[in-house]
Amino acid sequence: MRSSSMHAEEMAMDTAEAWVARLASPDFNQRDRVEFEAWCAGSNEHLQAYVQADRLHERVRELATDPLIAAAARAARRNPVHAQLRWMAMAASLAAVALVGLWQWNARGEQRFGTRVGEQREIVLGDGTRAMLDTDSEISVSLGAQRELRLQRGRVELDIAKAEQPFVAFAGNGTIHDIGTRFQLARHGDRVEVLLLEGEVSVQTAASTAPAVLKPGMLARYDASGEIRSGVADIEAAQGWTRGELVFKHRPLGELIAEMNRYSPTQLRLGEGRLEAIAVSGLFHAGDQEALIKALESGWSLKAERVTPTDVVLHAAQLH
Repeated sequence: MRSSSMHAEEMAMDTAEAWVARLASPDFNQRDRVEFEAWCAGSNEHLQAYVQADRLHERVRELATDPLIAAAARAARRNPVHAQLRWMAMAASLAAVALVGLWQWNARGEQRFGTRVGEQREIVLGDGTRAMLDTDSEISVSLGAQRELRLQRGRVELDIAKAEQPFVAFAGNGTIHDIGTRFQLARHGDRVEVLLLEGEVSVQTAASTAPAVLKPGMLARYDASGEIRSGVADIEAAQGWTRGELVFKHRPLGELIAEMNRYSPTQLRLGEGRLEAIAVSGLFHAGDQEALIKALESGWSLKAERVTPTDVVLHAAQLH
């Protein structure tokens, strides 16, 4: 009779294997993430079971195309001797099919991570790479012979782990090749920005004749046209969002409003087009729309009109 501890271990392993599959699913969402983290935090046995299951699945992916496994399964099917061996042959055959099937499923379904409006999240990828996701952002990751990350929307800061496999990021119609580094990648529609913090990256689009190589402190921008424009970045301002702060230095008010709106369901609008170009400077807490409204009313002589609880229009004070 099996002990209760053995049964508990088996249950934990079964659940861990289910989580590995769910984590790799393209339908994995934030609710799943919360449930997964709660399960892992439930006991050390849960965490250990997940690590073991994850390693096993990684090994399965490596062995999926191994010709020796397929050959062994074929031989077992051809030469069954008695019932026990027939059972073993069937098990070997099913194992080979399962290995290939699992590998194909993983190859089709990239691992996805995302954040909701107002949320920021740091994750560690399977290769040790750290990814800090900004509000309303989504990435998909595939770790194989070539490590690939696709930014679907939003912004992410990446601290790339050293490994033999190259790391390539995709955003819009451009490709970013990493050379052991730390950089930020932002995408809003067709507009993409690459900002290098450490190391070196090359940026290339289908329209560019040669890659743009960035050094620390440089940024590159491109859009649907594929034209790459390089320049010098404000590193202090660029890293503010990772601390929940937006640092603006003589930038248009329209840009500040657009950036703050990304972090909150409460949306601010400018009532007059001429207000877009007003230069603003300061440190603003991402998502704190009330604090921004007060600052604009006191420092820039604007007046807030609350159309609805989540729709606020800002006007020049003298117009009211």
